[in-house]
Amino acid sequence: MKVTLTVTDRGTVTLPSRLRKEMGLEADSLLIAESTEEGILLRPAVALPVEVYTQDRLQEFAAAERDLEEWYGDARR
Repeated sequence: MKVTLTVTDRGTVTLPSRLRKEMGLEADSLLIAESTEEGILLRPAVALPVEVYTQDRLQEFAAAERDLEEWYGDARR
């Protein structure tokens, strides 16, 4: 599908709803804009959340590992 888009003075481009539906894009979807020899390529992007562990959470992990070591140790005997 080919469509003509307008770039606003703020650099905003609106994709027509038909194109968004065809590509499975919803509000707040992320896109990667890439400059190619043929022009601008827009591709869907994936963002994965990153969890930063607190010291308490790290201690929970360590306790769970100890519990598993005890359980496996008992199971092997």
